[in-house]
Amino acid sequence: QVQLVESGGGLVQAGGSLRLSCAASGGIYSSGYMGWFRQAPGKEREFVAAISRWSGGTAYADSVKGRATISRDNAKNTVYLQMNSLKPEDTAVYYCAASVSCGSYLQNCPYTYWGQGTQVTVSS
Repeated sequence: QVQLVESGGGLVQAGGSLRLSCAASGGIYSSGYMGWFRQAPGKEREFVAAISRWSGGTAYADSVKGRATISRDNAKNTVYLQMNSLKPEDTAVYYCAASVSCGSYLQNCPYTYWGQGTQVTVSS
């Protein structure tokens, strides 16, 4: 069983930055692939970014490409999402997710484990 605990959300002005963290417990093999998703009010959950523990490969949604950087500290089994140049449309609850396996596309891993979410609010 994997537990994911997010932190780092908050209120920030447009143009600002935030770094979200997701600490995973329960075994490195269960969290080999980790991703960030977000859900804004009234919208479906969407993929933001993902990273592989094994290859270091990353993937980003077009909406955040160039403004977001996903990274991980394997020793701490923690994943980070650095978001810069934040926009009001980035306002959402951000969820961390983990998967044991993955195919060719990190955004489509069968994410089994999910965190409780952390709110990010960007004011204009």
